[in-house]
Order: sequence, then C-alpha cells, then structure tokens
Amino acid sequence: MLIAILDFSTAAIDRPAALAHLDNERDQVRSMPGNVAFRVYASREDDTRITVVHEWEDQASFVGYLGSGSFARSGTVLRPIMTGAPVSRRFHAELLEAVV
Repeated sequence: MLIAILDFSTAAIDRPAALAHLDNERDQVRSMPGNVAFRVYASREDDTRITVVHEWEDQASFVGYLGSGSFARSGTVLRPIMTGAPVSRRFHAELLEAVV
C-alpha cells in the first residue's frame, strides 16, 4: 500500500475555494483503479492549512493518479492560490489489521 500525505496553505480567504475544488474531485479520484481512500482535512488550528491523505493499493495506481486529468486540474486550480510550496510525503505501508 502507498500512502501520500499532502500539506499546503492558502490565504484564509482562498481556503474555501481550495476545499470545494478537492471535494469536487473526490468522486473521480475515488473511482480510479487502486484508490483506497481520498480524504481532505481543513486544519482546526490554522485557517490557511489543508491536508490531503491518499491511500493507494500500490505504486502503479498512485503513478496513474499523478498522470490523471484530476491531478492536472488540481494543480491548475490549487497552485496559484498556495501561499508556499506544498509538502508531499509518501509512504509504503503494510496493513496489519482493519478493526471494524
């Protein structure tokens, strides 16, 4: 499994537009082969911060996402309103247990 965590900031006034864009892309990303989860979080401590957590079955699925129209659209919409460089951390993970 591959987990990607993206952190970025916008001006407080731009954060609702960034969140709306990510919400609009959610269903398309979730329907991509190998996507396990796509979650968007607005920081409670800082009205400029956004975190996106992706889970993918494997590296190939994530690479497919990086080449997708959804990824390109997000870059076109989000990059101009980011107030600094985004930070993307990517992890290989092994699921030990899913507790329901």
